[in-house]
Amino acid sequence: MPLQPYAASTARRARQVTADVAVLVWAVVCAGTGVVVHGAVAALADPARSLSSGAGGLRDQLGGAADAAGRVPLVGDRLSAPLDGASGSAGDLATAGADLATTIDHLAAVLGLAVAVLPVLLVVALWLPVRLRFARRAGAARAWLEGDAATSASTGRSRTELLAWRALASQPLSALAAVSPDPLADVRGGDPRTTAALAALERRSLGLAP
Repeated sequence: MPLQPYAASTARRARQVTADVAVLVWAVVCAGTGVVVHGAVAALADPARSLSSGAGGLRDQLGGAADAAGRVPLVGDRLSAPLDGASGSAGDLATAGADLATTIDHLAAVLGLAVAVLPVLLVVALWLPVRLRFARRAGAARAWLEGDAATSASTGRSRTELLAWRALASQPLSALAAVSPDPLADVRGGDPRTTAALAALERRSLGLAP
């Protein structure tokens, strides 16, 4: 299907280009905000990593001390038991810190994507169908009206009259009244001026040159 993304009218085309650029800028802003949010949340994981690293070092030191105390004759088991317990507690703390850091990293990724993607999807869901619908209508109308260079004069008049009838059915009453006090009677009577004016009105509505 042929597409015509922009209208022939300068003013309407400028509005369409402005809307397209605004959507692009919005996407860039959301992406940048998502990166900032991800970095800010991910930074919260640094204390958890420090805790995990420190607790891991303490676990290793207590484990070494427990091994050394266990080699003391007669009382080695009594001396090493508290140290083994403390080493295990330090290991649990190191694991908890690592798990917390991982959770924060996952949260940062989810929040960053949500801030970057969801607002863009919302805007695109409203903007893209409108732009595609216009491009398809304008492209199809242009192909039908102007695609055949060998169109006969009678066919051209028939298409002009059909566009005039479309204008009568779809254009606002104020626009029709600006063309003629009684546009329906004029088209029925074959008035070429009113028919051409209504056809031009419909062409502009479709995004084509009048």
